[in-house]
Amino acid sequence: QLVESGGGLVQPGGSLVLSCAASGGMPMRWAWGWFRQAPGKERERVATLFTGSVTTTADSVKGRFTVTRNNAENTLYLQMNNLKPEDTAVYFCNVHDLLTRDDYWGQGTQVTVSS
Repeated sequence: QLVESGGGLVQPGGSLVLSCAASGGMPMRWAWGWFRQAPGKERERVATLFTGSVTTTADSVKGRFTVTRNNAENTLYLQMNNLKPEDTAVYFCNVHDLLTRDDYWGQGTQVTVSS
C-alpha cells in the first residue's frame, strides 16, 4: 500500500515536499517513483529511484525536483523547488516490480502552483 501526502497550494517559486509511505513490503527489484497528471494531459513520469539507488528525472523538472528515500521508514520523498504553474497536477506515487511488471499506485495528491 502506498500513501502519499504533502500536496497543497504554493506560489510560483515556492517549494513543497511530497511523501509516499510504503507498507506491506517491496518487490525484490523495483522502480519507485513519482508521476503526475494535469487536467486534459497524459500521466507523465517525474522522477524515479531504482534498486541500487540510481535515479532519473524528467527534463522538465531536472535541477528543481529531487527524489530520495528514507530506508528506515520505507518512505519516498519528492523535494520540489522553484515550482512553476505548469507543475500543477495530481502527483502519484508508483512502485513498479521489475520482475513481474506489476504496478502499484497511491491515491494521488494535488499540487497547485498559483499566485
